[in-house]
Amino acid sequence: MPLNFKSVYPAEEPEFLSFPSRRSVVHSTQGMIACTQPLAARCGLKILDAGGNAADAAVAVAAALNVTEPSSTGIGGDMFCLWYNAKSKKIEAMNGSGRASAKSTLEAVRKDLGLKDGEAGNVPQNSIHAVTVPGAAAGWVDTVERFGSGKLTLEQILAPAIELAENGFPVSDIASSMWRALEKHLIEASPNYAELLKKGPDGFRGPEPGELFKNKSLAATFRALAKEGKKGFYTGRIAEAIVKVTKDRGAFLGLEDLRDHLERGSEPVDPISYVFKGQGYIKTHGDFVDGSSGQGTNEDNHGLEIWEHPPNGQGIVALMAIGIFESLEETGKIPRFTSADHNSAQYLHAVIESLRIAFADASWWIADPSHSKVPSSTLISKPYLAERAKLFDPLKASSKIYDRGSPAHNHSDTVYFAVTDKEGNGISFINSIFDSFGSGIIPEGTGFVLQNRGASFQLTEGHPNVIAPGKRPYHTIIPAMVTNVHDGSLHSVYGVMGGFMQPQGHVQVLLNTISFKHNPQTALDAPRFCIGAEGIPGDPYERTVFLEEGIGESVCQELREMGHGAKIVKGYGRRVFGRGQLIRAHVEDEVTVYSAGSDPRGDGAAFPG
Repeated sequence: MPLNFKSVYPAEEPEFLSFPSRRSVVHSTQGMIACTQPLAARCGLKILDAGGNAADAAVAVAAALNVTEPSSTGIGGDMFCLWYNAKSKKIEAMNGSGRASAKSTLEAVRKDLGLKDGEAGNVPQNSIHAVTVPGAAAGWVDTVERFGSGKLTLEQILAPAIELAENGFPVSDIASSMWRALEKHLIEASPNYAELLKKGPDGFRGPEPGELFKNKSLAATFRALAKEGKKGFYTGRIAEAIVKVTKDRGAFLGLEDLRDHLERGSEPVDPISYVFKGQGYIKTHGDFVDGSSGQGTNEDNHGLEIWEHPPNGQGIVALMAIGIFESLEETGKIPRFTSADHNSAQYLHAVIESLRIAFADASWWIADPSHSKVPSSTLISKPYLAERAKLFDPLKASSKIYDRGSPAHNHSDTVYFAVTDKEGNGISFINSIFDSFGSGIIPEGTGFVLQNRGASFQLTEGHPNVIAPGKRPYHTIIPAMVTNVHDGSLHSVYGVMGGFMQPQGHVQVLLNTISFKHNPQTALDAPRFCIGAEGIPGDPYERTVFLEEGIGESVCQELREMGHGAKIVKGYGRRVFGRGQLIRAHVEDEVTVYSAGSDPRGDGAAFPG
């Protein structure tokens, strides 16, 4: 029976705002770009207008974000992406993360850091051993070659970002705030700090909002990549600059490590997924099916398939949490939540505990699968998740979840963006340098910082994520997608950036759209929580839960009474809750309509193609 379809909604007006949103949902049939920087989106729109597809435009956006928001991203970091092919209705994943040096043995790194026998730990964020091979440059080239339209050259795709860097651009407000807050980090970390700061009467500083900034060195780096491909980055002048600036500080990284990544390229991998049918997403009333769902009437042929990038990324955390949450509903431990329950103590407790259980497993298992066996299929299987859900106590925070690690309290030092095109393709793309301005180390004459992603490595023998030669670390960056189970059509392209906040954001934004019928913008506007790294005094296993302003003080108190170390975060500190992008798709009269939102915690917006 045909669906009684009216729109991608019904969307209900949320109570956390006095009006639906300070931003309207953006609609288009010609594609969409949702990202944190309007100037970067403009670069991507130029590529769409020139005949490129979503993958081509994504690389243009990634490069432009390096120019306009260098504290969060860049060619000196890593990338992951999920690609939805509209013709085949298949999703492909690509791992564009780099590896530790071939000389980075556990023994050598521990010795250099002065660790004693039996002493555990991680690679410090400010250690030169945290610098891993940048994977983004190869990832951009491979994205165009594997998923691009074939109509545009890499030189054409990178041209808008090169123009921005060469001629200068006015810096946006939040980007300026992050930039200026990290002046000291750049000055202390690199002798080449002047390449990413402005010279003033009192020394070097970050640019003010609206102030022009030029990065001719980065423009030259992009030109080398555009003209020579991966060789232009992983060999020659740029590679030599990377090796010199790191070796001067005692790194093990060598030219052979960069050549190795050139030869390997980015790895095509199989995405992982979980089919979610909970929270009343499908409503059947006799022969009528709610058209907003885009689903079929067959019980075995409905639901949403949530797609994530596999380990060494942490996307599996989001899938595990959503599966545990669904199991809690199936066993009657939580209800089907209604709009009145949004961000209530009962709802937040259920999501927080589901995530804590998922993080407990992930902190041990997530590692480079080429070095360690990662049982992904078991971890996201319904029987396993049902067993893990038994740890949940509906009345209090569980003290039985003894995690081997913990989600850290990370700020949003990553960029995530979503792109779709008029052909119906979509790409979920994330690019990161890990910490704010990464390592802070700038290879001379390149205009970019090197990431410090290796800080996620463990330094304990036997841990799956222990540092090893040529190994990729646990990765926080995760792109996501959603498809409709009944026909494989694209439902959403989305993600939330911000370290260990990312899977937490994925789950909250997804449930906002499913349980509470939020439109793409209000799903991102809604106040969020973040499980932090700070412990509750006297209890080393419980973690502080940061609540964003907009969640009531009474809810905060209820969570405290349940055993959560809850506290409300206001003002600029809200960046701990990440910044997301969401593009929702539906088909009407055989035309794909995109409806998009962009996080108000960032400088950007959603832009129609």
